[in-house]
Amino acid sequence: MSQPTIQRQGPRGPLSGVRVLDLSAYIAGPYGCSLLADQGAEVIKIEPPVGDNLRKYPSTLEAESRAFLGVNRSKWGMVLDLKNEADHATLLRLVRGADVLVHNFRPGVPERLGIGFEQLTELHPRLIYCSVTGYGQQGPLKAKAGYDQVLQTMTGMCTMQGKAGGPPEILYGSVVDYYAAALVASGVASALYEREKSGLGQHVGVSLLRAALTMQSARLVWAEGEPREVGRDMRSGGITGIHPTQQGHLYLSANTQHFWAALCHKVGLPELASNERYDTVRKRAQHHAELVPLLRQALAARTALEWEALFGEEVPCAAARAVEDMFDHPQVLAEGLIERFEHPTLGSYRGFAGPLDFSRTPGPAPFAAPTLGQHTAALKESAASRAST
Repeated sequence: MSQPTIQRQGPRGPLSGVRVLDLSAYIAGPYGCSLLADQGAEVIKIEPPVGDNLRKYPSTLEAESRAFLGVNRSKWGMVLDLKNEADHATLLRLVRGADVLVHNFRPGVPERLGIGFEQLTELHPRLIYCSVTGYGQQGPLKAKAGYDQVLQTMTGMCTMQGKAGGPPEILYGSVVDYYAAALVASGVASALYEREKSGLGQHVGVSLLRAALTMQSARLVWAEGEPREVGRDMRSGGITGIHPTQQGHLYLSANTQHFWAALCHKVGLPELASNERYDTVRKRAQHHAELVPLLRQALAARTALEWEALFGEEVPCAAARAVEDMFDHPQVLAEGLIERFEHPTLGSYRGFAGPLDFSRTPGPAPFAAPTLGQHTAALKESAASRAST
């Protein structure tokens, strides 16, 4: 992997031949670019001399940050100091040969660095220019730094996650960042598709605010005349949820009458299935205080894994597992979602790959996230060579 090429080797993906310059840091922008790389794009991660701050996040790995590895697969690594005249010139040479540029600078910063949308569009009218911000390009908060859990808290997600009468609770796992990453990938792909018809690039704006609200579209419905305090969540209530068993916990979803009847018979409570008091999901939610103790008493007879096997395809459920169990889960392996990577300093490790499955254009094999500046010399040489021809 030491000699970057214009096209990655291996099967073509839907975005093979597309070159992406990733100037972003943390999760949303970088992982959005990895999703493009998963589809065959050639992605060059361009970091300042101090590196992406995600490299410095706490990690039990000594050689590298686990988070950085996870969100930066299949990229070439380059270091450029955009305040340095020669490095700035190198970036502009790269822009001329690129299809997409992604960054997560706050509004106003790109212009000061000489890489604003208007500045680069003048240089390359076909460039797809994607900016990832906390709050968007306009408004009173546009210059404010935005982070996943800040936006969770602001947009009501933490309040909704908290228990009734309790304090707000964070949803761990950077859900807003990862959803914003999906918006980056889909927005860029759509802009590339439109460019095939118009011949022109455009600005694609993604923000954590947009991502956090997009995720809550089912909650963001306020009918005329409704009071402020109404039930906005999609939780079914009743027996749907996580329950203790003889050993471990089990999530059950039995919202349809078919699944409800199957659950009742499987746990030895067939009389509940025929009781009109419980024959709809709404009624079961209303009578949860009666149903849940009966259900949990029955579930105490077996372990979560035993119930999962017994329910099979008849009752939607899952035993609560640790994420480590996913590395060897037969369904995960059957789908080819875990790959083995070779890293220059970390060595061999297993990680996720393959978020999409394309039948005809599966794309090239993924490879490990780069070390800081791993391919700088080769990429500078390549950019200079193209500029001279």
